[in-house]
Amino acid sequence: MPLIKGFLETSFIDWPGKLCAILFVGGCNFRCPFCHNHPLVLAPEGMETIAFAEILSRLAARKNWLAGVCISGGEPTLSPGLPTMIARLKAEGWAVKLDTNGTRPEVLSQLLADNLLDMVAMDVKTVLEQEKYAHCAGGAVDLGAIRESIDLLRDSGVPHEFRMTIVPSLHTEEDIVAWAQQFDRSSSRLTLQNFNPRTTLDVRYENEVVFGPEIFSRLSGLVA
Repeated sequence: MPLIKGFLETSFIDWPGKLCAILFVGGCNFRCPFCHNHPLVLAPEGMETIAFAEILSRLAARKNWLAGVCISGGEPTLSPGLPTMIARLKAEGWAVKLDTNGTRPEVLSQLLADNLLDMVAMDVKTVLEQEKYAHCAGGAVDLGAIRESIDLLRDSGVPHEFRMTIVPSLHTEEDIVAWAQQFDRSSSRLTLQNFNPRTTLDVRYENEVVFGPEIFSRLSGLVA
């Protein structure tokens, strides 16, 4: 099983239209400088591991009001035991949502083929241009893998969304427009997330001013 490093029993915002629990899996192959989950990325071994049996027990106690379980990270598809864990959750009657950065399309493809996913949110960091993407991801990126994951979700028939966390120093309005144009919005939901400067992998981003509510609302309208 993947090493579960965090468990949030109730979330109203992580699965559109559903009340869900969230499992956080440690480890990531990106180093996004604005990441606010950086302990999961940089030092998951220093975080307590929660036994999967405990997770199942705590979920069972909430079966009457939770609609599903979201698996987030870090990057969950790096964990070899992910399919087994999702299959167990499905066997217990849970709908499952996966959060992913799309860098492992082979894993995503198998999960989709095995009908293990009810919803997928893929973080697409910026417009699909090599230099911009590497800058946002904090290192080298295989854009071919990113595109393959996008195509898999677009053609899967499984509810999904592509989302981008926007940072004023990294994303211009032109980037956002170009990003939206790279998707078929008739079959895929696009969303923007306003970056959270409270704690970031690169501490310099903690001093960055976020997009104000009016500007963020206008930018979100560009991808609707």
